Amino acid sequence: MYAGLGGQDPRGYGQPPQFSQYAAAAAAAAAANQAMGSPHGSYGNLMLPNAGAAGGNAGPDNGAFPPMQYPGMKPPGALQHQQHQQHHAQQQHQAQQQAHAQQQHAQQQQQQQAGGNDNIIDESQIYALVVEMLDPKLREQALLELSKKREQYDDLAPILWHSFGVMAILIQEIIGVYPLLSPATLSSNASNRVCNALALLQCIASHPETRALFLNAHFPLFLYPFLNTTSKARPFEYLRLTSLGVIGALVKNDSTDVITFLLTTEIIPLCLRIMETGSELSKIVAIFIVQKILLDDIGLSYICQTYERFYAVGTVLGAMVAQLVETQSVRLLKHVVRCYLRLSDNPRAREALRQCLPEPLRDATFSSVLKDDLTSRRCLAQLLINLTDNMM
Repeated sequence: MYAGLGGQDPRGYGQPPQFSQYAAAAAAAAAANQAMGSPHGSYGNLMLPNAGAAGGNAGPDNGAFPPMQYPGMKPPGALQHQQHQQHHAQQQHQAQQQAHAQQQHAQQQQQQQAGGNDNIIDESQIYALVVEMLDPKLREQALLELSKKREQYDDLAPILWHSFGVMAILIQEIIGVYPLLSPATLSSNASNRVCNALALLQCIASHPETRALFLNAHFPLFLYPFLNTTSKARPFEYLRLTSLGVIGALVKNDSTDVITFLLTTEIIPLCLRIMETGSELSKIVAIFIVQKILLDDIGLSYICQTYERFYAVGTVLGAMVAQLVETQSVRLLKHVVRCYLRLSDNPRAREALRQCLPEPLRDATFSSVLKDDLTSRRCLAQLLINLTDNMM
């Protein structure tokens, strides 16, 4: 033992004694501190005789005892240090998240600004292409580019209509193809070029601001020579289909003015011919136009006014039903059913349909075709009900 810890370690190790000796020394020191009125009341701050100035805290090299540590325990300062590190880590994580969010927000703003710039560039390109249409050398490419952008720029139709010389150029592109229709010498390149011009006319016909202007100028009449062709070559079929698209854009909005205008032209006979001999796509657009005419009261009254008109429409519809028994095209069949259903709303036509409605529409011939088309099945059922009601 170290007599009251007043002397140096007689072994000269400079290390704390064994635990039993250390505990005894700690007990003696505690008693001494209590007798002296030490505020510490413990041995945790007990100094060795060479511990430096009185009342000072010894450093690691001045002979002070290190605080006692038992296995599995951490000193009080270590716990506080760990909590401080955890708090600091949380702050860093929050700061990183905030910085990431700010970065994403900045990127979104940049993308929005880039999008706005793209819109400005597109608008400037539109005006540049319109100007290029005035140059015969640049016109073909300008027509192609504008036809591609007609779905991307909503105000293209007013720009085309109100731009100097543009509508005259489009008419020139159309009538310039007339000599190639008969004899049938229309090439694919010439067909593509005039179809690009027709695509711009379709844009004008479908826009609410230019539709009435387009109609009052009788522009659809310039397309009828294309609809009157009968060649099944691809350039002619593409030309007929695109021309039908322009008329379809007019009738799509259910305007009585459009129907009234079309009834003064030869649109119904032209559509009936295509419904008989055209490709499936051309038949679909042509019968769509006839259906829209029938859905208007003026159009229904016009077709049912004379037996000849009703017979012409009924004959073509009957021929299409016979073809559909073989082709089983649901896209065509649903338009045929709707046309018959609308005709049954007219008393005179209803009496005629009771005698001439094709038998495949009366039996279950098309049940498998219409199994997934609930609306068309209901239309067909309503047609049969209309033809059986009020029978004498």
